[in-house]
Amino acid sequence: MTDSFNARTTLQAGGKAYEIYSLDGPRRDYDVDRLPFSLKILLENLLRKEDGVNVTREHIEAVLNWDPKATPKDQIAFTPARVVLQDFTGVPAVVDLAAMRDAMKNLGGDPSRINPLSPADLVIDHSVMVDHFGNRQALQLNTEIEYQRNRERYEFLRWGQTAFSNFRVVPPGTGIVHQVNLEYLGQVVFRNENGDTPQAYPDTLVGTDSHTTMINGLGILGWGVGGIEAEAAMLGQPISMLVPEVVGFRLEGKLPEGATATDLVLTVTEMLRKKGVVGKFVEFFGDGLDHLPLADRATIANMAPEYGATCGIFPVDKETLAYMELSGREQELIDLTEQYAKAQGMWRETGSREAEYSDTLSLDLSTVVPSLAGPKRPQDRVSLDAAKASFKQTLQDHLRAHHTVPTDAAEEHFESEGGHSAPGIDDAHERGAVEIEIGGRKEMLKHGDVVIAAITSCTNTSNPAVLVAAGLVAKKARERGLMPKPWVKTSLAPGSQVVPAYLEQAGLLDDLEHLGFSVVGFGCTTCIGNSGPLPEAVAEGIREGDLCVTSVLSGNRNFEGRIHQDVRANYLASPPLVVAYALAGTMARDLYKEPLGTDNQGRDVYLKDIWPSQQEVADLVRGNISAEMYREQYANVFDGDAAWQSIDAPSGELYDWRESTYVKNPPYFQGMNQTPQPLQDIRGARCLIYVGDSITTDHISPAGAIHPDSPAGQYLQEQGVAPKDFNSYGSRRGNHEVMMRGTFANVRLRNKMAPGTEGGWTTHVPSGEQTSVYDASMRYQQADTPLIVLAGKEYGTGSSRDWAAKGTNLLGIKAVIAESYERIHRSNLVGFGVLPLQFQDGENAETLGLKGDEAFDIEGITEQPRTVRVLARRDDGTETTFEARVRVDTPQEWEYYRHGSILHYVLRGLAGTA
Repeated sequence: MTDSFNARTTLQAGGKAYEIYSLDGPRRDYDVDRLPFSLKILLENLLRKEDGVNVTREHIEAVLNWDPKATPKDQIAFTPARVVLQDFTGVPAVVDLAAMRDAMKNLGGDPSRINPLSPADLVIDHSVMVDHFGNRQALQLNTEIEYQRNRERYEFLRWGQTAFSNFRVVPPGTGIVHQVNLEYLGQVVFRNENGDTPQAYPDTLVGTDSHTTMINGLGILGWGVGGIEAEAAMLGQPISMLVPEVVGFRLEGKLPEGATATDLVLTVTEMLRKKGVVGKFVEFFGDGLDHLPLADRATIANMAPEYGATCGIFPVDKETLAYMELSGREQELIDLTEQYAKAQGMWRETGSREAEYSDTLSLDLSTVVPSLAGPKRPQDRVSLDAAKASFKQTLQDHLRAHHTVPTDAAEEHFESEGGHSAPGIDDAHERGAVEIEIGGRKEMLKHGDVVIAAITSCTNTSNPAVLVAAGLVAKKARERGLMPKPWVKTSLAPGSQVVPAYLEQAGLLDDLEHLGFSVVGFGCTTCIGNSGPLPEAVAEGIREGDLCVTSVLSGNRNFEGRIHQDVRANYLASPPLVVAYALAGTMARDLYKEPLGTDNQGRDVYLKDIWPSQQEVADLVRGNISAEMYREQYANVFDGDAAWQSIDAPSGELYDWRESTYVKNPPYFQGMNQTPQPLQDIRGARCLIYVGDSITTDHISPAGAIHPDSPAGQYLQEQGVAPKDFNSYGSRRGNHEVMMRGTFANVRLRNKMAPGTEGGWTTHVPSGEQTSVYDASMRYQQADTPLIVLAGKEYGTGSSRDWAAKGTNLLGIKAVIAESYERIHRSNLVGFGVLPLQFQDGENAETLGLKGDEAFDIEGITEQPRTVRVLARRDDGTETTFEARVRVDTPQEWEYYRHGSILHYVLRGLAGTA
């Protein structure tokens, strides 16, 4: 290694000597302390990895000379200390590694070279579904079903545990990957014991879940990447990136009575999304941090994908150390963290010098009010006192779109008591009320009814304050005799096993269970679409009345079609508000002014009557959570239970690709040569998908239920899989046959190539036949016709879903032309050989007059240009020509694209031919 800044030195900590790369080296000639905390971490990474090839002195100077006001242009190579995966994204990553071993053997190389070089942890947390709920047996029953459904996947991961070194698996039922990372895996300062003198350096990572950023709350720099990038990182490839803009977010004051961390994060998300921080780092600073517990910081950091940032990081300070101690970290690590951070100038003190930022914005925490976000985007914050009016507009839009109620009657429809009737409309169907029988009683199911109330996801289950608050709301509601409405599906899916431990210790778990909020599983459930089936009577009522029903969940994602296919309006809220809305049973009620219900004495009970004070919450948190709880729950974290240990896994260096509808050898490396084909222009392409703004990776590659009549459902039935055993798209990401059929199959996708439809439909050109996206793709591929996508702003918002790029590639799509991209998806497209192009400012498909039925030529690709010429030819001979920006942003990305994917690039490199 090179050390041109003489940074290598020794740090004494806890009676032990560590080799470190000190920022004092460059500090002799540069004002290092003006740099944001996050850039200091990148600077140390470059100093330690300087080799004169991947990292040169010039790369280091690019960070040292960082101009906060300049457009990013300097490329650097970031080498994370470790990689974290969850099973939805981790299974396909391991499938790819297994396929790469086969391909390496075919290329005459050593398959064992395909092996993680950086430590990699996979947490199985996305496979449990809420089939059973509302009773104390739900956890056991759902776990049994989880193992039955996913045994083939788990056998494969058990093979990976033994076949790959440097690779650990956290078994099912432990918790959500981000909370396991926050509570146990994250080190803040990483210790490398290889060599004579142990090294100490900042813990950094990338993860295959966009919410990897939750770890930023602990002062650890990390973010979500697609599985293909994570695989490359595991195989020792540095991550190519531009030295980013860093937006500073000043926090002042403290949260007022009645406001929660969820309300804060929804406010922050709204502010930053309006500001525009896609592709940027966000760094929180200010004296407000003195009043912001680590759990609140993690809640804010977790939502970085929702506000669009690469990361949302907090500095290391006394609160960091306090959390490390509370969560059971060893004292030696805590002492090292403090001394290392102070020695490097990475320690925050109240009133310390502020860094320079590309831009700043501020929030006085005392101005935060109780809030929700919805009905379909996490950045669309609605204050609680305006929630009823907001849903009113959503309902009007639904009724208008579906012609269920005349526009002039929509107002009357909503304002009637609970939505029961609409004056002047006789038909019960049009009144929006359907009689159902549930729990042995007749009930009226109506527009706005809450049919799912879920305390779920990593956003809030890392935060004891909001969970204790939910428990106190349940306790007070129980004392007044309130119960959730019978049509509400209730669930509690904690992020770790510590959660029920402290809820039980505080005497609140029984109250939550009494109200139906029993633990249903330890993992990501409702938020990822694993909400399970609604009671049949409820589902039938929704369909019969074409009802616009709602869900309320303490998660981070509420995109269309994600939570449940029958639920059109979905709202993010704090756990105590989730309980409150379960009691109210409807969004058509103002929780500030209208009662939740009546008590045993027939008296109205309002939200303020059962809402706990901050002091009540703080007292219970302080008195019922201990470091011993964390140590006990994580003592044998990699062992798993008897069910996990009983799984009979194959062995050997190469996987045997046994018959399975979950794990299948992908076609990526078939016919692969040692030398990549030269880049070529795209000729005669047809448009498969033409969409508007805010198309998410859920629209492109849904994670939830598989419809029996969909191409994926038909394929599974042809393989002998009954619909009841379909599981979800997310669980079947190890099978490309399912996933390519599921690409662009979201039930809420509106493709302008198939006007008037919702779902995975398109029109085949030039035949004019309307058919499924998959079937049209196969017809085009048989005719050797390349395909494109036309899209609007923020294409690829949301999860770091590699299958949104893999499926795009397998459908034969060669390029996407959009107005703008979300960071991860753009990178994933390049990483899997799909060319991302961007319309020039002020232009889009509509302003250019594109209809989607043209034939497209894309010229100039062979020269690795900044722009290309796009020629759209119509059948009548007229043409439209425009320039599009090429969003292959770095020379390294051009290498990935030239090789056909990042996997091909890495494979050829390891075989000695890249």
